[in-house]
Amino acid sequence: MALAAAASPPVNSKAIRSAPLFPFYLRHSKNTLRAQFVEVKKKTTAFASSISFSPLQSSRSPSRPQLLLDLCAQGHLEEALRLLLSAEPSALHSLSDGIGLLIQACGAQGDLDLGRCVHALLDSSSELISNSVLTTRLLTMYFACGAPADARRLFDSLAKRNLFQWNALISGYTRCDLFPEALDAFLQLMSVAELQPDNFTIPCVVKSCAGLMDESAGKSIHGVAVKLGLASDTFVNNSLISMYGKCGRVDGASHVFDTMPARNLVSWNSMISVFSDNLLLEDGFSLFTEMLLVVADDNFKPDDATIVTVLPMCAVEGWLEMGRVLHGLTVKLDLVHELRVSNALVDMYAKCDCLPDAQKLFDNNLNRNVVSWNTMICGLSRNGDVKRTFDLLHQMQDKGFNADEVTVLNVLPACSSSSELRAVKEVHAHVIRNELHSNELVPNALMAAYAKCGSLNYADNVFERVKIKTVGSWNAIIGGYAQNADANKAIQLFLRMSSSGIQSDWFTIGSMLLACANLQDLPDGKSLHGYVLRNGLEKDSFILISLISVYIQCGRATEARFLFDGTEVKDSVSWNAMLAGYCQNGLPLECLELFRQMQHDRHGPTIFATTSAFTACSELSALRLGQEAHCYALKNGFAEDTFLSSSVIDMYAKCGAVEQARTFFGNMKNKDVVSWTVMITGYAINGLGHEAIQLYKMMEAQGLKPDAFTYVGILMACNHTGLVEEGLGYFEEMKNKHGIDPKLEHYACVADMLGRVGKLVEALTIIEEMPEEPDGRIWSALLAACRTHGDICLGEKVAEKLLELEPQRSEHYVLASNLFASQERWDCVRRIRHRMKEMDLYKDPGFSWIDVGGRVYNFVSGDNQLPESDEIHRMWCVLEEKLRRIGYVPDTSVVLHELNEEEKLKILQGHSEKQAIAFGLLKMNGNTKIRVCKNIRICRDCHNAAKLLSKVVEREIIVRDNKRFHHFRDGSCSCKDFW
Repeated sequence: MALAAAASPPVNSKAIRSAPLFPFYLRHSKNTLRAQFVEVKKKTTAFASSISFSPLQSSRSPSRPQLLLDLCAQGHLEEALRLLLSAEPSALHSLSDGIGLLIQACGAQGDLDLGRCVHALLDSSSELISNSVLTTRLLTMYFACGAPADARRLFDSLAKRNLFQWNALISGYTRCDLFPEALDAFLQLMSVAELQPDNFTIPCVVKSCAGLMDESAGKSIHGVAVKLGLASDTFVNNSLISMYGKCGRVDGASHVFDTMPARNLVSWNSMISVFSDNLLLEDGFSLFTEMLLVVADDNFKPDDATIVTVLPMCAVEGWLEMGRVLHGLTVKLDLVHELRVSNALVDMYAKCDCLPDAQKLFDNNLNRNVVSWNTMICGLSRNGDVKRTFDLLHQMQDKGFNADEVTVLNVLPACSSSSELRAVKEVHAHVIRNELHSNELVPNALMAAYAKCGSLNYADNVFERVKIKTVGSWNAIIGGYAQNADANKAIQLFLRMSSSGIQSDWFTIGSMLLACANLQDLPDGKSLHGYVLRNGLEKDSFILISLISVYIQCGRATEARFLFDGTEVKDSVSWNAMLAGYCQNGLPLECLELFRQMQHDRHGPTIFATTSAFTACSELSALRLGQEAHCYALKNGFAEDTFLSSSVIDMYAKCGAVEQARTFFGNMKNKDVVSWTVMITGYAINGLGHEAIQLYKMMEAQGLKPDAFTYVGILMACNHTGLVEEGLGYFEEMKNKHGIDPKLEHYACVADMLGRVGKLVEALTIIEEMPEEPDGRIWSALLAACRTHGDICLGEKVAEKLLELEPQRSEHYVLASNLFASQERWDCVRRIRHRMKEMDLYKDPGFSWIDVGGRVYNFVSGDNQLPESDEIHRMWCVLEEKLRRIGYVPDTSVVLHELNEEEKLKILQGHSEKQAIAFGLLKMNGNTKIRVCKNIRICRDCHNAAKLLSKVVEREIIVRDNKRFHHFRDGSCSCKDFW
């Protein structure tokens, strides 16, 4: 026990008296105490006379001492008191055993008034009040009745005190969570030379140190125990293990446990609990396994305390199989009927997402308490089952169990959408009726629930009615606004909180970072980053994720990656945030590189991380990489997840492998609206409009209701296939049949659909009649249609509107320039290009990319930087010669520059998609489809060349531009020349 011995100072009563650790209890003078007890005595007669008795039915009356004992044993405490009051004063000493039993019964029943009467009776007799056993029991009774001040007054009035009375005082303070007072009493005890703490005193004091989380004081008491020769006492060591564990010193607890000369079941339970409380769950299970091997030899077995310590560890980690093993063990040990074991099993099954087993155990438990109901309600709530949560809440109340603060805190998290607002109000009403809002957590939970249900006004009302606003109250309302799309109000509340003098904590800063991310407010985000660094909060995982989110939302992926790389311990949330950030910022290659690093570092990617990898493959149209990610998902059992399954469909569709997408979709067991919508959209972008419509009809036949996203897919399908009448019909159906209000996306599809077929006036009418202001996407689609159909007059007006609406977007100037160039109005073209130069805007170059052997190669129009550039050019020249033989004529009209024909031909040969196709033919074997992606719309010349090339090389060529897919086979295209 070297650790404790080194920490303990020499026992010095003078030093103890002056120790600054704990304030001494304010003592009353003996005269003051006596005066108080005189008042109690006056009330005793009135109290006793009010007691009514039923005559004792007995032919033989027992002796008075025996009768007193019988009355106490039967719980007739008032009759026992009456019997004492009727006794002669001289006979009271013979009733001391019965008086002691009466005092104990008062404590057990919490009857403070009757206990005070007994105290007054004892105080009337010098013999009784000097009886150390009776005064010790009085001390214990007062603490049990929640009257520590009365206990202290009694203790201070005692002429002489023994160790039992000191222990009763110290243990009473500890049981009442008056930890400083317990330590102060211990210091006073140490100053009494003739008394020495024993193996009952030390555990009580150690428990107080644990309650105060005061490791230093705990070490000192440990040292005292060593000096007093109590270091080998099992009871003392068990308390030390718990104390070190509660203070987060697992090493100290382990040292005590390992060096104990003898252990009992409590020793094992305490050490397992230390590991559990400090989230060292594998160590906890290892010790539990060791315990099972040892206990058989020591002739004891795990008890209910063991089980309820180990089961939560399974719940935390989701170790369902281990939980089932423990369930079997409880049956074998006949502990399954213990109420707290049953509750712990229900909790474990619920947290391991095995609600049927949890429900079965709960239903079979006929001895439920409030904890049982709260545990099952919590399980349903955390699994998002709102209906069953509230059904069980109503059943609980029907069975006579009143919902308490814990019930409320378990129910509210289930309410997360506007449809549950009424349920939140119902809970709120219960809180008001039962005055549960005194617990700070309850109004905070109400604020969060109202915010998630979109009723921030109600959240505000709850907040304003909180009388004493703590940092938790402010965090609840600020977090509510930050997480529910009103970041500006969150910032206003933060400023108000700061001006009120409340110091923000890590949660406040996390909420403010979220607000900055939503507002894309980089300057304030950087200011908060500085605050985080100054206050040492950068190691908190929640703060770190919030900082990464700020930089990602502000388009600063490099800074986000710098933060991520500087993190010592990367959890799954930080990996997921960084992967999703790369996808959001259009950096799919970086996303896939990080996904590979995640696997290399043996940090198993989660469903969310794998979904990000699918998104990156979709952006790149990297089919081979997508197939590898699909295999990874299958091996790790992720494929059953509907969210990830939808990502798989999306990936195959956006890689042009629509047949594989349809096969995967057909094999899905559980299809939701999202799955159907993704497949419909996949058909749409691949130009398979009729297939998309057929699938939509199948979806409706299944009884599923389409949502706004489903109609975006259907309208897109009609748009890319030229099904104008059908598209307009679905646009009306969306509004009239399903009551879905069209959004900008729907209007953009309809306007583009009309513009593509030359119905420019109708498209303009749709745009002008929109209920909300059209954005740049809609006007740019109409401008592109004006150029296609040569309507220069309308095109000029649309261009003017577009440049006025979004003057900083270079692509709008390019569209306007191309409109004028198509009509050879070169003066207008030069004027627009000069304006771009003045505004420091540059045209984004057209580029294409192709996945060859799992590596993505990029090609820029007119760029010859690749080592294979010369070989690619020669390859295309050979191919072009073959194309000319079967009728290919280069369409130089798509080159919108003032150049001669030879220069235009050279530019056509350097188009990025032609380079990518030639490279694919060079590097890939004859059976492989050529898959190319392009960042802008494919030009008419490249489209004609690709059609004929698919016939010449007898291979399918798939080109994905920024609008749709083109599948070139045997000299024709899937778009039927309509794009």
